[in-house]
Parts: sequence; C-alpha cells; structure tokens
Amino acid sequence: MAKKNYKDKDGKTFHGVTIRATVDQLTKAFGEPYDSNSGEDKVNFVWDMENNEGEVFTIYDWKEYRVLKSDEIVTWHIGAKSKSDSNVAERELLKAL
Repeated sequence: MAKKNYKDKDGKTFHGVTIRATVDQLTKAFGEPYDSNSGEDKVNFVWDMENNEGEVFTIYDWKEYRVLKSDEIVTWHIGAKSKSDSNVAERELLKAL
C-alpha cells in the first residue's frame, strides 16, 4: 500500500495519470499534506509518497488557482519517474481510498 515518503523527491514528472478524490479522503488515507491552499500558486496540496516497490511519487492538484474545499472532489495529478510507476501508484492509491 502507498505510504508517506521521506526519501529523494527529485526527478518526478506527470505522465498523464490522475485520480479523483477529496482533500479529506487523501488526508485520512495518507496523513497531512504539504499545503498552502491559497489559490495563488500552481499547486495547493502535495503528498510525497512511496509505493510498495519503493518508488517515489507525488500526489498534487495542478493549476486550480483557487482555494479548494476539503470535501470537494478534485482531479489529482500523480508525478513519478515513469509512466509505469505512475500506474502502480494509481492502483495503490485507489485501493487505499
């Protein structure tokens, strides 16, 4: 199952893989995110994660440019080192949610 990551966070990019969930759902499943939620930046919330295989990935909203409500369903991007890692992350995230 996906878990919080405290390893190297570099080298991740978006490979077209997203999930839909609320901030509350992600926080309940994975703990507190890094957040600003001001709507002024490209990203409001970030979870740095690791999959079962030890590969790092990031969950983040992208270019919402508004304050997000905690119970609002949002499309979240998955950033990883490869499309394959993104797909593994997606499966693990959906299973945990």
